[in-house]
Amino acid sequence: MADAEAETELITTADGIPLKQALKKALWQRKKTALLLVSPLFLFVLITFLIPIFDMLTRSVDNSIAGEQFPSVVVEIQRWDLDSSEIPDETTFQALFKDFKAGAERKTISRLGRRLNYEMSGMSGLFRKTARKIKKLEAPEAATEVMIAIDKKWGKLDTWRLIKRESGNYTNSYYLAAIDAEKLSDGSLAMKAEDRQVYVALFWRTIRLSITITILTILLGYPIAYLLATLKTKTSNMLIILVLLPFWTSLLVRTSAWIALLQKEGVINDILVAIGVLNDDSRLAMIHNEAGTIIAMTHILLPFMILPLFSVMKTIPPSWVRAARSMGATPFTAFRRVYLPNTIAGIGAGGILVFILAIGYYITPALVGGTKGTLISNFIAYHVSTSLNWGLAAALGTILLLLVLALYILYDKVVGISNMKLG
Repeated sequence: MADAEAETELITTADGIPLKQALKKALWQRKKTALLLVSPLFLFVLITFLIPIFDMLTRSVDNSIAGEQFPSVVVEIQRWDLDSSEIPDETTFQALFKDFKAGAERKTISRLGRRLNYEMSGMSGLFRKTARKIKKLEAPEAATEVMIAIDKKWGKLDTWRLIKRESGNYTNSYYLAAIDAEKLSDGSLAMKAEDRQVYVALFWRTIRLSITITILTILLGYPIAYLLATLKTKTSNMLIILVLLPFWTSLLVRTSAWIALLQKEGVINDILVAIGVLNDDSRLAMIHNEAGTIIAMTHILLPFMILPLFSVMKTIPPSWVRAARSMGATPFTAFRRVYLPNTIAGIGAGGILVFILAIGYYITPALVGGTKGTLISNFIAYHVSTSLNWGLAAALGTILLLLVLALYILYDKVVGISNMKLG
């Protein structure tokens, strides 16, 4: 036995290299080749997916602008107690004058004013006013009096408490705003007034409408996919073109078509009035509300449900249902006990695909949803492109991402990701 093992260890290739070493080298070469083949895809995913998500996560807590614009103030204000009943001392005001004058000359100080205005209304105006006046002044001996003379808000505790709270490099203010909460002047947390609470209700509306749209696409897409799967291949191939046809039409055009169909003077209301179902004075309001969002998005996302269902149904042998029927099962029982369980994978694949697409839609809700049918994605787009509050947009996006991940984990526990198939 020992001689056989020794002989095996001495086996070499034609080049005289030990066999084990040659096999390891060949395996490593194959791994390098596979890595080189996958690297373009990995770089694409890294650049277009992972880096943007990481950037979003960092923007949601980033507050480095305070240190950039107020480097001296950030250092000096650490000596000041947030619960103090007096404003900071002269040294802090000297640092404020110095940093403000430097920022005004660089024309960058207004950025910090915009940032603080997210937390307290009027800060942006205060910074612009101070920047205009401070350019003409030289370094004073009594900076406290000079700054308060420029604007009385520099002598108020609330202003300095805000600067103290937001003087760090990181902040949780964006996440608090995303759940309709805020920090009070004393540093405690509280929910905003009911008339100012927006985002929590929007998150619930987004989830509720996305689930509703997903259920409707299942109810509408299942019989269509069943029909396509049971017809002859030539016929089903012709009909599947009708399912794919919306992909060849611009999303904006399809949404605009629904505006023409759903409005009070639109095609659907005109037909219902013409056939006597509705009176002219009682036309249905199907646009600029939740109904318009549900109808338009269900139509747009329906193909994403039909295609996974169709691909799974095509793999189910018709003989299974016939066998159940031959053993005495009714058509409904055969469908419920044999056919439906085998399509759960397609329902799961289509459902999670439609839900994730629906939860992030913003073009269609913006056009047909109005104020009552918009989703959280519309406000994310608003803060990115209009209000330029990228921190709040990133916080809202992060919470939406966490909600999707939570529902994904729940789906995995109930259905199982391993059971999700596209064919």
